[in-house]
Amino acid sequence: MDSSLEKTLTALTQGKMIAVYDGDAREGETDLIFHAKFASPEKIEQLRTDAGGLICLAVDTGIANKLGLEFFSDIVTRSGSSLSSMLCRKTAYGDKPAFSISINHKEVYTGITDNDRSLTIKKFSEIVGSTEQKKLFRENFYTPGHVFLLIGSGIENRKGHTELSLELARMAGMDGIMVLCEMLGKGNAMPKEDVKEYCKRNRIEFVEGKEIYGR
Repeated sequence: MDSSLEKTLTALTQGKMIAVYDGDAREGETDLIFHAKFASPEKIEQLRTDAGGLICLAVDTGIANKLGLEFFSDIVTRSGSSLSSMLCRKTAYGDKPAFSISINHKEVYTGITDNDRSLTIKKFSEIVGSTEQKKLFRENFYTPGHVFLLIGSGIENRKGHTELSLELARMAGMDGIMVLCEMLGKGNAMPKEDVKEYCKRNRIEFVEGKEIYGR
């Protein structure tokens, strides 16, 4: 295994944040990522201030199925709503959107603060793996909320940040629940070289998608 990938996996298991660049031929974006069980207000603040994109929680297919989660586009299509004509069924880079529902934990106030979002994520991580996880999910969370859930489709089917982050969790022997947020610059995605400089200053491991799926 490449040393940079090994360092990235070690950082994940230690609760640290990592940076993943998907690739020049896809979004050309980098996401800051960490495992959901290490969620904290400080980490959410770092995503919000240093990355600036949408803070999401990626869930692997197995967990999504156990919780009864579905893709948002499938929910709207099945509802028969006239809004189904507005659905994005394929992104600019050819993939089906990974979005599911958005959630809040019932103990939050507005749901948007760093404290609230970290609580929702941490509580979600605590129910995963429980024999009653579906029941606990229904009883303790509500939708819509301020944490956007993404469902992974497997690295063999899709190579977005959702799948890349979940593949790293699998390789690290961790549950498939990863927090991610796009790094934005002035008007567009933060350039890769600027991301690398940020990672160097902040001692964050940087890895490219091709190192994950092309190993």
